[in-house]
Amino acid sequence: MRAMQFERFGDPEVLAEAEVPDPVAEPGETLVEVEAAGVNFGDIKHIAGEHTEGPNAPTGPLPRIPGMEVVGRTADGRRVLGYVPQGGYAAKTVVPDRDLVALPEGVSAGEALALLIQGLTAWHVLRSAARMRPGESVVVHAAAGGTGSLAVQLAREFGAGRVIATASSEEKRAFALELGADAAIDGDADGYEERVLDANRGRPVDIILDAIGGPVLDAALDALGHLGRLVTYGASSRQAASAIAPSRLAVENIGVAGFWLIPLLARNGLGGPALGELLDLTARRRLRPLVGAEYDLARARDAHEDLLGRRTKGKLVLHP
Repeated sequence: MRAMQFERFGDPEVLAEAEVPDPVAEPGETLVEVEAAGVNFGDIKHIAGEHTEGPNAPTGPLPRIPGMEVVGRTADGRRVLGYVPQGGYAAKTVVPDRDLVALPEGVSAGEALALLIQGLTAWHVLRSAARMRPGESVVVHAAAGGTGSLAVQLAREFGAGRVIATASSEEKRAFALELGADAAIDGDADGYEERVLDANRGRPVDIILDAIGGPVLDAALDALGHLGRLVTYGASSRQAASAIAPSRLAVENIGVAGFWLIPLLARNGLGGPALGELLDLTARRRLRPLVGAEYDLARARDAHEDLLGRRTKGKLVLHP
């Protein structure tokens, strides 16, 4: 079958198309013929060798096939959404039955893929990590991206008092406003606090969702109000933030939480109320998962480079 694989760790250029044997499903698994595969920052970290340790890391010898999420059909004709630690960039893959869910009518492949890693992350950073309450102000970094665009909409759906989006260009900021943000600002670290307070009518904010890290995370702490919470769930800048002093958190009554979806999936599987709610909201058109660029499988390197270069909006999709 057709697949994209890598024989050494490195930048996107290590990905290469190959013909490999079809995978074989073991008991408790299902073979899926892949209609579309999603692209994630986690895939980039996988091929870079940054996800090589820990109980949730992809394992096995090189070469490997990256890719964590697929939409496709089973042998009995069911259209499904599946999560795999690796192996999604291929014409066929094997998915554990606990990580396979049926797709409702009216949800496209791209929309479903947007709901798996990014959608569940957006749901959990708001509900589980930030524990958002109705009426609270929420700042969403990288609001035109896959997770950010869904977090803006879910914050509004969950009753946020004010949603403030950050994005790197006028076009992306305009898009965040279309999604329902009350204000959209430049997310650069320089002048961050002043812009956020101005967007929140002069008041510090309750919740900040950050997937950028580095200096942006450091600057964001200054914009939190009393009992404010910052949730860090990524570091697309690939820069380290300064150490956060526990004494500062105590004196200012602010909190910093972390979230990573993969250990949660490893523990609980894919199904559950969060994904069910996301699929239902999408089928009823109350939620708009953004499908961005779509690529032939052979152009997986281009997809990774576009994602790293922040030239994209929404979910990137590969078609084998």
